[in-house]
Amino acid sequence: MHQPNLFPRLTTLAKLFAADTWIVLDDVQFTRRDYQHRTRLAALADPDRTRWLSIPTHLPRGRQTAIQDALIADPVLARRRTEAVIRQEYRTSPHWSVLQQALEPVWAAFDTGRTAAVAETSTRVLLDLLGWNGRVLAASGLPARPERSQRLADLTAAAGAATYLCGTGGMTYLDLAPFTACGITVAPFLSPTTGIWTPARRVTALWALAHLGPDGLAARLQALTGSPDSLEAAA
Repeated sequence: MHQPNLFPRLTTLAKLFAADTWIVLDDVQFTRRDYQHRTRLAALADPDRTRWLSIPTHLPRGRQTAIQDALIADPVLARRRTEAVIRQEYRTSPHWSVLQQALEPVWAAFDTGRTAAVAETSTRVLLDLLGWNGRVLAASGLPARPERSQRLADLTAAAGAATYLCGTGGMTYLDLAPFTACGITVAPFLSPTTGIWTPARRVTALWALAHLGPDGLAARLQALTGSPDSLEAAA
């Protein structure tokens, strides 16, 4: 489970790739300091040289606005700027022609006027590029009780899943009791910290795709679905 993130970081994309179902947390509160409307781009030649790319977003209900209700302030301008900045950063990649074609649905999603639609589409196209065959469900369409861990357990059960894949951050607060009561296993997701993974928690996965191409990155991510011993092979 994860909020729709704009061109998600590699660690986020890897966790979704390792699962067979992504439940999009579209009905939680929009957070301006998060990655729902922005991403950090890394320069192709130097991942330590980064800059933020943001979609100007209007919140109709202020801080109480749910992600699914956030609106793009100027969709036409935002699309033009987003497309131009990404092209500027990654057009010299040998894999740019593949990436450029794959990103077309993202630009079309700006026509919805909704930030979440663009963010979700940006994640879907990257997963598609990597050959992911899972399914995507919206949390807003599934029954769940409000308490944080209970809600995650309820959503997992509603999706018919037997295992909840949890990132290292989520493991710090997760209450396992609701999952145990539902007969659901909680599996921690780990990723390497060297090689292409060094900037993986900070920058968009577009950087790794531009370096390795879809097939190369998919091979690294597939290694993560094996045993913990496979982490070194994924680096």
